[in-house]
Amino acid sequence: MNMEEARAEPRESMEYDVVIVGAGPAGLAAAIRLKQLDETIGVVVVEKGAEVGAHILSGAVIDPVGLDALLPDWRDDAERPLTTQVSEDVFYFLTEPNGIRLPNFGMPKLMNNHGAFVGSLGLVARFLAARAEALGVEIYPGFAAAELLFNQDGSVAGVATGDMGVAKNGEVSERFTRGMELRGRYTLLAEGVRGSLAKIAIREFGLDKDREPQKYGIGLKEIWQVKPEKFHKGRVQHSFGWPLDGKTGGGSFLYHFDDNLVSVGFVVHLNYTNPTLSPFDEFQRFKTHPMIRDVFEGGKRLSYGSRAITEGGWQSVPKLTFPGGALLGCSAGFVNVPRIKGSHNAILSGMLAAEKLVPALAAGRSHDEVVEIETSWRDGPIGADLKPVRNVKPLWSKYGTVLGVMLGGIDMWLNQLVGWSPFGTLKHGKADHETLKPIAEVEPIVYPKPDGKLSFDKLSSVFLSSTNHEEDQPAHLKLADPSIPIERNLPLYGEPARLYCPAGVYEVVYADEAARTGPRFVINAQNCVHCKTCDIKDPAQNITWTTPEGGGGPGYANM
Repeated sequence: MNMEEARAEPRESMEYDVVIVGAGPAGLAAAIRLKQLDETIGVVVVEKGAEVGAHILSGAVIDPVGLDALLPDWRDDAERPLTTQVSEDVFYFLTEPNGIRLPNFGMPKLMNNHGAFVGSLGLVARFLAARAEALGVEIYPGFAAAELLFNQDGSVAGVATGDMGVAKNGEVSERFTRGMELRGRYTLLAEGVRGSLAKIAIREFGLDKDREPQKYGIGLKEIWQVKPEKFHKGRVQHSFGWPLDGKTGGGSFLYHFDDNLVSVGFVVHLNYTNPTLSPFDEFQRFKTHPMIRDVFEGGKRLSYGSRAITEGGWQSVPKLTFPGGALLGCSAGFVNVPRIKGSHNAILSGMLAAEKLVPALAAGRSHDEVVEIETSWRDGPIGADLKPVRNVKPLWSKYGTVLGVMLGGIDMWLNQLVGWSPFGTLKHGKADHETLKPIAEVEPIVYPKPDGKLSFDKLSSVFLSSTNHEEDQPAHLKLADPSIPIERNLPLYGEPARLYCPAGVYEVVYADEAARTGPRFVINAQNCVHCKTCDIKDPAQNITWTTPEGGGGPGYANM
């Protein structure tokens, strides 16, 4: 059987009331709330990770407001996923040799993390999945939703999972299995940042019309086990400044939790301009700062991962609803940038969608647009969280780190005290893929070699992410025009994909390294940690991230 014949075979189909794509906080919260309100509703959740939580990565300091609303008894559960409460907030501004601690009293109240928990968002997802299954929700990990299904009237009818066993040459292999259709009266897309199906829905239904461009950052994270004398349970530390220059946005976090564990992470805003910047190497360099390195010396690095972060906020959230479904969580862009938090809003968005879908289902509605989801979020707790911080990101982008952060702090104080901003609602301007300068106009950044103790290379880091893909499958990273990387991006930008990718997926390889002749663009798709940065930052928008075979990708244990 050839591929054309295989794809002509009908797919098996299953019918549900609600189909949910993504077993993260948003999708699972929606599933739980649907069942809480009406146990007869048929709900399925499809998850591309090999198990629930395998692709979840976050800081994570978690505001419990979402969990408290969804599961008021979660703190009493013996299997509760969060046990470490924040005990101390620390803020630093770093310079190359030194740094200063910023006074806590100068920070807007919303930056206070007391009452929040430090832990693993992956464990939270697994906890929510167990609660959902106990309510009768069907959850299928290891199946990637690869296609949106449409009715004849153009409304979304559900999703199809990807075919398994397609060989690298595009032909049918002996392990070929046709994907399944999961059809629902409504479909909720909770895929996380830059979801592949959400991207299609936004384009097909014009959901970003009259919105500002979505903005992004790339977050890189490691978990370390540190010496007991360097551990301060519940300490939450944030910094900005070095090693980034004054015009490049970003910052770091160190979170102490559980038993001598420290989550260390670094975020780089993806509107940076220097094509020779490598977010991964900035992160590795950050750990060598005199005020940071002492925490990790003598410790052991346990895991590594990376993920894009939505940063557009209030003015960039697309229209949530479309005929037959809605966007949830980070697929919609509900991250509060200065707080570096989004899981609470993800849970609240899932609950909101469920609470509007239940009466629609009860009234016999199907495949229509449940506009009540869209018309109510800005006046609810999600809107109340995002609106006061709406200008922090554009101020930082326009005025740089020092002045931009100061102005953002003043704006947050005014929003908090009087509910007013002198800036109104600022625009973000260019999309992140439009911000790179030609390599001829910048000073190339030269990074030190990793020492293997505090700083590391990409490949050894990817190993710690437990990333695995079936090798005999087509690359899930698609080039619209294969000539662009070498003929356009290389001479103009030095081909930035080899640097912005945190997993060594993209390389420029020369046939004769000595003579540097015959360059070719190589995609090591098996290294991909599903961060989606290439889909966002490629200056030609030539790279499209698609789902690999279900179950492929990172295998995060507690990230």
